[in-house]
Amino acid sequence: MAQQNTNKILLITLSNVGDAVMTTPVLEALHNTYPLATVDIVTDARASRLFTHCPYGGRVVLKDKQAGWRGTVALVRQLRSTRYDLVVDLRTDGLTLLLRARHRLTRRGSRPLGHHAVERHFGVISRHIETSSIPAALIRLSEAEHRFADGQLSGLPGQCWLALGPGARWQPKRWPVQHFRVLVNQIQGKFDAVILLGDATEMAVCQDIENGLPLPGINLAGKTDLLQAAAVLAQSQLFVGNDSGLGHMAAATGIPTVTLFGPGDPARYHPWHPQARWIQSNTGNIEDIAVDAVIAEILAVLALVQPDIG
Repeated sequence: MAQQNTNKILLITLSNVGDAVMTTPVLEALHNTYPLATVDIVTDARASRLFTHCPYGGRVVLKDKQAGWRGTVALVRQLRSTRYDLVVDLRTDGLTLLLRARHRLTRRGSRPLGHHAVERHFGVISRHIETSSIPAALIRLSEAEHRFADGQLSGLPGQCWLALGPGARWQPKRWPVQHFRVLVNQIQGKFDAVILLGDATEMAVCQDIENGLPLPGINLAGKTDLLQAAAVLAQSQLFVGNDSGLGHMAAATGIPTVTLFGPGDPARYHPWHPQARWIQSNTGNIEDIAVDAVIAEILAVLALVQPDIG
């Protein structure tokens, strides 16, 4: 597919925040292969904020799953106003067949490059791009988000900050609050401060942990949008939390992560980062993950990134 003939690309990405983050390596690879092309992005409202500062992006078009067939018809009409040189569909819901495109790449017939979700996404485009490796996940931030993080974190001591994400949308994915409390108490000598993050539904959980912190800390649950949270994570030294979008966002800002899994497949859904670690309960019950096991993973990360304190 010649670069000079590929000027308009459409990427149909996924809906949940973590899933959308794991499609950003495909987005970056498309740009690296077709640097002059503009990329339109189809996503859901929840994840759309993540693509705000994409420098080669065109339109961010929202797909509303709750709108039914009327929403699909409206979406198709909107997208058919453009003839695309290339459409990449990571959802595979048949939408590409209704669009005007010279070339279409979907999951059907693709060959995953591995078990991880990012490797499966990359398999959709791997035979049509020029790259020697899969790019990192990436969230692009503006000066406004960095200033927000600077302002929120300016009162914290030191520089070694632990970010915690104790929430998750599904109860079986939530490690008990008491375990987080014990964890911070036992690991406090390795960090200068704790940052609590989550959405508005996780404010109470984060408040429970904040009330017993043995270290200086700040509770930002419900007080940030996605990009502001990412900017805060970028200033942290390590993220520890449940299997949720925050862990994927942390990895996409470049920091190490330790993710706690109960149900699920961590080999497929762990954050895409070379220093991403995870631990899963042998029983599938996240409550059975021992605090000592999580501490061991934290110390292993610190030994790699900051040997003097690990």
